[in-house]
Amino acid sequence: MHATDTIAAIATAPGTGAISMIRMSGPQAAAILAACGGPAHPRPRHAGFTRLRDAQGRVIDETVCIYYAAPGGFTGEDLVEICCHGGMLVTRRVLERLLECGARPAEPGEFTRRAFENGKLDLTQAEAVMDVISAGSDLALRAAQSQLQGAIGSRVAQAADKLIGIAAHVEAYIDFPEEDISPDTGESLVRGLDEISAALRELLATADEGRLLREGVRTAIIGAPNVGKSSLLNMLLGYERAIVSPTAGTTRDTIEESVSLGGFRLRLTDTAGLHESDDAIERAGMERSRRAGAEADLVLEVQDATLPRRPGLPVQPGARRLLLLNKCDLPEHADWQGVPALRISCATGAGRQELEQAVAALFLHDTGERDTPAAINTRHRHALQQAVDALAAARASLLAGDSPELTDVELREALDALGAITGRIDTEDILTRVFSTFCLGK
Repeated sequence: MHATDTIAAIATAPGTGAISMIRMSGPQAAAILAACGGPAHPRPRHAGFTRLRDAQGRVIDETVCIYYAAPGGFTGEDLVEICCHGGMLVTRRVLERLLECGARPAEPGEFTRRAFENGKLDLTQAEAVMDVISAGSDLALRAAQSQLQGAIGSRVAQAADKLIGIAAHVEAYIDFPEEDISPDTGESLVRGLDEISAALRELLATADEGRLLREGVRTAIIGAPNVGKSSLLNMLLGYERAIVSPTAGTTRDTIEESVSLGGFRLRLTDTAGLHESDDAIERAGMERSRRAGAEADLVLEVQDATLPRRPGLPVQPGARRLLLLNKCDLPEHADWQGVPALRISCATGAGRQELEQAVAALFLHDTGERDTPAAINTRHRHALQQAVDALAAARASLLAGDSPELTDVELREALDALGAITGRIDTEDILTRVFSTFCLGK
């Protein structure tokens, strides 16, 4: 990647549609647009009708072009967005013409990387761009938008600013070795480290929620045959995905689908009914059921409320579990009276709202409404843990009365870890890993 190049890429998804967009960013963006038939001096931030032409002067397409002068565009450079008709051929011809006139094909994530390198976004905001695009539920989208607005980056930056102040105090004692850190000053520095650690631990506590928001909640629907597992899957999806039959053993393999429920995307797995069987195929299906339950973040155990109570099924330690009593539209068996469970009816749809609320309560840190969720990703989690560990070592060093140089080493390690989150340090490996997952045109 070279910042002096002008890059171009199709920014809309492949396929045929009403409109496609081609993006172009770099110092020659306006000149290349003019060479293709656009205005010689485009007016910034105004949409203009433009007939783009090939080298022979023939019209490729009638387009609408918007020019953003640096540093006002998304990338912080001169940026042109071209909206053309959405056919695959015409879109490709427009891009090819831009490349003929001096642009080069953009690499994955290069537009957002340029925005980061030109100070338009910090690294957490850059990562949030793909989180917004790939959000699979309302809560995931809200979390991604919150991160895009800088919710995580600003909290990390605040912690880093406080830590810089503590490091400055410690380094002052390094510059004047005849001075020892006084007890009062040492206690003040320790309190400061504790406050920073508490703030970072609060962010760390959102890691599991962040994984579930981004990847979805692995959800296994388990139970004995004919209790309504496949009916539950169909009810949640809103259409007949799984075959429902009174014959035991109808579901012999796992069926996987996704649905948004309680603000999360649930990756549902309908499993074979667990019971004794001599059928080799059924046993293989039940083994997959047990494996799905062992790997699940959430287990929905379905029981038939009209039948006597059966022993609970084993659940992997750490997994959340909800007991669902199906067929609540029919008389309930006496065994279930007073048993805490969600009463549902897959036949009528009763209990779906209560199930949504229960899922939200299980996976949110608080069950109240949150306007700006902020959930860190795996990379943030690793860096935050490094920072917390380094702060603990610095705290121990201060309390032990070690030389300021030793304490400063730990403080610098914590600062480097926080810098890795927002991208304030030059770490090429981090940037390459983050932006390599982007699609072209972003």
